[in-house]
Formats: sequence, C-alpha cells, structure tokens
Amino acid sequence: MKEVDNFYERQEEPLREVLLALKEIILKQDEDITNVLKYGMPFFCYKGKMFCYLWIHKKNKQPYIGIVEGKHFDESFLIQESRSRMKIMMLSSNEDLPIDRIEKIVQKAINLYKTGIVKIKNK
Repeated sequence: MKEVDNFYERQEEPLREVLLALKEIILKQDEDITNVLKYGMPFFCYKGKMFCYLWIHKKNKQPYIGIVEGKHFDESFLIQESRSRMKIMMLSSNEDLPIDRIEKIVQKAINLYKTGIVKIKNK
C-alpha cells in the first residue's frame, strides 16, 4: 500500500468516504494526474507539478480542495483566508458533493498548466 493510501485509510467516516470520492473525481479529469503524499497530505500533480490537494479544515472539521494557484481564480465560492497564493473550496461531509463544480474547478486548475499560464519544468 502506498503512503498516500494510508492517509485515506486513517480518516474516520464520513470523511474517508468523501476524501476517497474526491480523489476519484480528480484523478478522472486527466490521465496525467497523479496522487502523492506531500507535507502529510494528498496532493494531485499534473505532469509532476502540484496543482491541488485535499485536507480537513481545522475549525469546522470539513474536507476541502486546495487549489495551489488559487490566485488565478475569482470564483466567489473559493476562499482565500490568510493564504497569499492558494484558495480552498469548502465541502460538507454531510451533503452530496457538487461534482460538476468540482470538475470545473479541477479542469480550470489543470488548464493553467496546459496553456502555459503556470510553467511546467521540463525534466
């Protein structure tokens, strides 16, 4: 079992179910997306470049998707809090996931890399 898989398994329900569903939704968006553990949290990389991550909000104990290049987004439902670069999309573990909204945000994040707005270093 990969280290990132252990992260999901350690979560209590219903958070585990929500985080696993989010993982599946994000990975389906592009064949070049991978899921790795960085800084103790599951990050999603597009061609090796981190573009979003999953975490649990400290105050309200709800899951969220963090968008690494959130500064390029102006959607009102994305929250900046005290972050300068990243924005988060809060979700509820007690409600159905807004799948269309999640897919659109993930696609927009990937497109930052596909279009060159955010550079991917060549290896």
